[in-house]
Amino acid sequence: MKIGFIGLGIMGHGMATNLLKNGVDLFIYNRSKVKAIDLIEAGAHWVDSPAHFGEVDILFTMLAHPEAVTAVSQGSNGFLSHLKKDALWVDCSTLNPTFVKEMAKQAQAHHIRYLEAPVAGTKPQAESGSLVFFTGGNQADVELCDPFFQTMGQKVIPVGEVGQASSLKLVVNLMLATSMAAFAEGIAFGESLGISQERLFNVLIGGPVTPPYLASKRSKLETQEYSPQFPLKWMHKDLQMVSLAAYESQIPMPIAQTTKELYGQAIKAGFGDNDLSAIYAYLKA
Repeated sequence: MKIGFIGLGIMGHGMATNLLKNGVDLFIYNRSKVKAIDLIEAGAHWVDSPAHFGEVDILFTMLAHPEAVTAVSQGSNGFLSHLKKDALWVDCSTLNPTFVKEMAKQAQAHHIRYLEAPVAGTKPQAESGSLVFFTGGNQADVELCDPFFQTMGQKVIPVGEVGQASSLKLVVNLMLATSMAAFAEGIAFGESLGISQERLFNVLIGGPVTPPYLASKRSKLETQEYSPQFPLKWMHKDLQMVSLAAYESQIPMPIAQTTKELYGQAIKAGFGDNDLSAIYAYLKA
């Protein structure tokens, strides 16, 4: 079976690497070829454009936003016009549910099967093969992909029909964004009152009010080293998709909107390419 992979960024590179390490016959494409050099040297087949994936049976995409997905999938140079009939497109990108449903329709129009499979995890989990996949679509397609999901991750959670997995992923990222911002603000507030950062970390991390994942951000906040595991600008993008989905479902989201604006201000202040934990640095500044 031949497998394609488009998108070799912070997440996709680690995912593709794990597929290659496990003997997958892998065909790859990325807008910037330099990010693919090590994979090519390790045996992956470079594809010159999205239109050249006609040989693959399953195509994984891991892209930053809906515009990037549209760019590689649509039009005469997009892969949908060139994949073989009944090939399977598995999109692991974080996208809004309405867009995902539209992509499923576009795939069906080209006689291509579609499965959404957004992931929980950041760069370390992508590299270690410990991601969690949320899947929406045909269960038979989930089962077909299970060996590859298990290579790239540790767990697969079938959610239901197309659109449901992306909906759940937006809920997860909303909670990640708000909890990171609240924790950063709490630490900055405590320090302003004269409590040492070390004491705040020791009391709060592992305590009942702090999500467990924030323990992994401690070293970044302590050392002020914000190399991206999940770029702040992409969290802002995800919050924009939360806002759009909330508008479509007519539910008020005041905390989400405030948090989105906070991350937007941090981007304007130059923190967009940093890890999302750099929201602490922005608040301190």
